[in-house]
Amino acid sequence: MSKTPQAIRGTQDIFGPDAEAFAFVVETFERVRKLYRFRRVEMPVFEKTEVFSRAIGETTDVVSKEMYSFEDRGGDSLTLRPEFTAGIARAYLSNGWQQHAPLKVATHGPLFRYERPQKGRYRQFHQIDAEIIGAVEPQADVELLAMADQLLKELGIANERGGVTLHLNTLGDGDSREAWRAALVEHFRAVKHELSEDSQERLEKNPLRILDSKDRRDQRFVADAPKIDQFLSDDARAFFDAVTSGLDAAGVKWTRAESLVRGLDYYRHTAFEFIPDEGSEAAGKLGSQSTILGGGRYDGLMESLGGAPTPAVGWAAGIERLAMLVGDRIEPNADVIVVVENDDLIDHAIAAIAKIRAGGHSAELMATGSPRKRFDKAVKAGADKIVAFDMRDGTEHVRFKADDKATASLEKLLG
Repeated sequence: MSKTPQAIRGTQDIFGPDAEAFAFVVETFERVRKLYRFRRVEMPVFEKTEVFSRAIGETTDVVSKEMYSFEDRGGDSLTLRPEFTAGIARAYLSNGWQQHAPLKVATHGPLFRYERPQKGRYRQFHQIDAEIIGAVEPQADVELLAMADQLLKELGIANERGGVTLHLNTLGDGDSREAWRAALVEHFRAVKHELSEDSQERLEKNPLRILDSKDRRDQRFVADAPKIDQFLSDDARAFFDAVTSGLDAAGVKWTRAESLVRGLDYYRHTAFEFIPDEGSEAAGKLGSQSTILGGGRYDGLMESLGGAPTPAVGWAAGIERLAMLVGDRIEPNADVIVVVENDDLIDHAIAAIAKIRAGGHSAELMATGSPRKRFDKAVKAGADKIVAFDMRDGTEHVRFKADDKATASLEKLLG
């Protein structure tokens, strides 16, 4: 006998309360994105490899180690999407979506990265994603952050007493960032041989990433590294001030995080992460992998893909990780259970349940097992309303288990 096939490592089959929690996250996201008037987009699961290598950066771990890339029959190198932003940027340029700018879009679905599976992280995982493209104003950043804050509150992950805090930083404009980068290279070059191997490699190519290193060898030099505030232009400082004052006006609580960075050169201005508060339930569930939702402004991305300079800002969050935090979600009971106590009446019951569902009620048909025990099974299933079909003295008989108002409503629905 052949062995039963098993799921591929790093993938998962989601069922029961886990599936209900997953669905709750998606449904809440869809409801909130409609409140903020973000338009739904659906993106291809794979793109030409260059879309991601040019957008994410050849030197990043995602491109060099984690992408699922393959050659198709036509000889093109294709890659399963490891994130949403690059594909959305490609679509913006190739479909002429510039005519809709500023464009607010949102999506969700599976992504793929060949990384070590761990708690809340998988090789096929799912994200929700929101982007505003073509808006240079800091109000776009505020809009996105207010949307994220409301989403986390409606999921029950964040509340007035805390649990999750928005960590916020600025990377400045292009000139500010370049001056800061040069100062960081000079600072870390002086202690290069005392840095971790990863940070020594990043020093010339991507020095900002040293700032968020978790290696203790690096952290002792990060504390006194040059800060972005020393290099901010007046325009960059005014932009960040507008973002923070907008967040205050929107009632979004935030804290400054000077070490929060984005390593790629096309990131500008706002960078942010929502992180569980120390000692919170969320921190306990996620462990050291603490970021719940993150993003930033990427004003230089379109140029890296061959487009015109286009301001943009966005965020993404893992659905699996959010589902871990919302807790068990039990599938709700059916509004109505239709019971067949005499098998000759199965077609009558099918016609009745069709009318009940058409009337907007969830309904379940109970027509298997012993006919005498079906009604008791329906009661144990917990439905508030039961409609039972039986034969007495050769005549069809319908009985209801519901309060008077519900019974009257069902009688009217069934005619």
